[in-house]
Amino acid sequence: MTQPSGVGPDEMALLVADVFDAAGVLRRYGERTADSGGQTQARWQLLSVVSEGDWTVPMAADRLGTSRQAVQRVANELVADGLAAFDDNPRHRRSPFLRLNAEGRRVLGVINREARRRHELLGARLGAPDIAAVRAVLGQLTAAVRAEIGGGDLPEGSA
Repeated sequence: MTQPSGVGPDEMALLVADVFDAAGVLRRYGERTADSGGQTQARWQLLSVVSEGDWTVPMAADRLGTSRQAVQRVANELVADGLAAFDDNPRHRRSPFLRLNAEGRRVLGVINREARRRHELLGARLGAPDIAAVRAVLGQLTAAVRAEIGGGDLPEGSA
């Protein structure tokens, strides 16, 4: 990967460290947000992914960038807790669709409303121009890393 003039490996290492630091803080922030609905961030993420359309566990795992086994465990918990159900998949008998039921949609709504409230507070602290600039740079970074590794290990839409 060629680097633009003036950007060396030390600056890139610091950027990567900053991104990992931000990811950790945002994960903790997400845990607090998910707790508003009595859930974990992992459960919130899966509730969100399967809230629209037809999603199997392997499809959701690919979208979330995690292992099928980890998503299967969370999916089983959501079903056991009465938030979702497995429905027949006519295209693949052994890979059912995971679908939210009314209670799962209610819980997701509680969490999403809390997330919106928190995002509004953060957005007010940062401002639209700063958020747009960060998103643009993160998008460029993600695209560059995808190109460097051939894109095979990073699902589209994940940053």
